[in-house]
Amino acid sequence: MHNSISGDITEVSSLSDFDNHTLVSFIEDKESGFRSVIAVHRANPEVPSFGATRLWHYTDSIDGLKDALRLSRGMSYKAALAGLQCGGAKGVILLPKKDISESERALFIKEYASRVNVLGGNFITGIDVGIQQEDLEKMRSVSKYIVGFNNNSTEFTALGLYESIRTALEEVFNSSDPSGRSFAIQGLGKVGGGLLDFLYDTAGETSKIFVSDINESLVEMTKEKFPRVIPVSAEEISKQEVDVFVPCALGGGLRHDSVKDFRVKIIAGGANNQLEDESVGDDLHESGILYAPDYVVNAGGLIAVFDEYDHDTYSRARVETAVRNIPNVLKKIFTESKLENLATNRVANRMAEKIFNEYAKTR
Repeated sequence: MHNSISGDITEVSSLSDFDNHTLVSFIEDKESGFRSVIAVHRANPEVPSFGATRLWHYTDSIDGLKDALRLSRGMSYKAALAGLQCGGAKGVILLPKKDISESERALFIKEYASRVNVLGGNFITGIDVGIQQEDLEKMRSVSKYIVGFNNNSTEFTALGLYESIRTALEEVFNSSDPSGRSFAIQGLGKVGGGLLDFLYDTAGETSKIFVSDINESLVEMTKEKFPRVIPVSAEEISKQEVDVFVPCALGGGLRHDSVKDFRVKIIAGGANNQLEDESVGDDLHESGILYAPDYVVNAGGLIAVFDEYDHDTYSRARVETAVRNIPNVLKKIFTESKLENLATNRVANRMAEKIFNEYAKTR
């Protein structure tokens, strides 16, 4: 059991998730119990690195470090294929226990924001799992390097996911129309629930939409709002025989030992780091399942907060235009995957690496 994370960069570099990150910053206050990690994967000296902050209790704190490393790497790839010149980063606040008091939460949030300031504007952050809007407001009271106030970024994540699902349907069924298709949505938070706002009516009465969430009250509220959805247990959602499986919960759910159990044609979801490792994408490809790479599909939120940062005023029209370009990127990935008989995640990785490596050469 790891009770703390070492600040020794040589120890970090031995982890499989370390990818020559530009910065890995560890912060710990033993008196208050506050601990956090900020990881910057790739940095552009002219533009800050972007990545939301996650607030979570990890049984083993090394898992929080691994999350920061993986998620920051994913942000670099996400930014590259979204056409943004920012680097990728991630912040994780490591809760000492699952349930903390409001005063402890406020203390941790403000302490974290003060540590963001230390990076001098090289790291811009916002909402991720565990962070609420009121937390963001507390962070902003301490740091100016916080975004997500002027737009609902998760709405654009859900929009990008919806358009990506339509693109995948077109690829597999020669029609992007979701009506009459079947879906299994895992996770009904801001993105999974937001997807239903777009999908429910367009899919229509002839479709089947299975849903699940570990929060039963959220399932009940979803059923009230969308009466035709079919709730199933969290354990059963990935076992449904449907056209599209939509993972919108925490990452790592697509594993080698689960691929054989999938009875789906498409996997396209809003969760980050869906693949246990890159070779799971190979398994999905060999199984004939079309996988839409997560960091391509869920880029809408990053596009929205970058727009907020990059312009004096946020423009919904400008963000929607950029988000609706996500299907064009996906189409290129699907085409190259077929031509080369190569897993879609491998194709997407190669495309992203070419973009940010070429950009690095010009610096």
